[in-house]
Amino acid sequence: MTNADTTLDALRAGLPVAEAPVGPIEVSFEFFPPKTEKMQENLWAAIKRLEPLNPKFVSCTYGAGGSTRERTHETLVDIRNKTNLEPAAHLTCVSATKEEVDEVARRYWDAGIRHIVALRGDSPEGMGEKYVPHPGGYAYAADLVEGLKKVADFEISVAAYPEIHPEAQSADADIDNLKRKLDAGASRAITQYFFNPEDFLRFRDRVAAAGITAPLVPGILPVTNFGTVCRFSAACGATVPGWMHKLFEGLDDDPTTRKLIAATVAIETARKLVSEGAREFHFYTLNRADLTYAICHVLGVRAQAEAAEPAEPAPASA
Repeated sequence: MTNADTTLDALRAGLPVAEAPVGPIEVSFEFFPPKTEKMQENLWAAIKRLEPLNPKFVSCTYGAGGSTRERTHETLVDIRNKTNLEPAAHLTCVSATKEEVDEVARRYWDAGIRHIVALRGDSPEGMGEKYVPHPGGYAYAADLVEGLKKVADFEISVAAYPEIHPEAQSADADIDNLKRKLDAGASRAITQYFFNPEDFLRFRDRVAAAGITAPLVPGILPVTNFGTVCRFSAACGATVPGWMHKLFEGLDDDPTTRKLIAATVAIETARKLVSEGAREFHFYTLNRADLTYAICHVLGVRAQAEAAEPAEPAPASA
């Protein structure tokens, strides 16, 4: 038996694979603003596919340095006006004064968007470069949360890092920062993606021990391109375990098998967390619906028509 086999067997130990979890599961989805007409079509295909699952909210990312500010705003307003979904806007501290950030927030409020995902953001020079607060801007996410609450009574989500933020001085300092964000007015924390369920569970225990009671929502990334995930993870501090490398080995030119394995890994991870009490998940969709939809289906998150009990067949005519 390979190490990959052993890892998947361990993940399965929490719940039989064919048995739906007990109790309702809530989900939310993250999208990014499209750059081209084709990407726009893909985004809306994903939104329409996932909308019937009735997510708690859907969020849209905000590019480094506010580079996608207008596209993010347009996407969220379209979601607000053209769907029944509750949109949430990502907003960062970088490359803007407090007044500029506040004006963006007011535009969202005026457009009917009441939920902000408040983030410090990465350096405009790129992920991995040293972050320097903008002069006259909000220095860190806790400051941003406090400022947004003065603009309007937004619901605010913030980020959390099961494997510690790469720039944090220590695990304790990272949790202290999370507590500051929540104390400033945020109502939940959504985690960076992870691939070892134990990383989230240990982090959840440390967060609880620190006296934090706000919901901690695990972020799930279904892997569509393993090489890209490895490169991105190296920059953001997320571990790609050795067993995943073995699972995806030799599949660079086999997208069908990659997709099947990606779904299996994400499903087993989510089900392990459900067995440990998790009841809410945030999916990083990458503007693709198929894997996220499949995972939700296994977790019992269904469109209303799917979830309904089948009707009894009508009696045959005499």
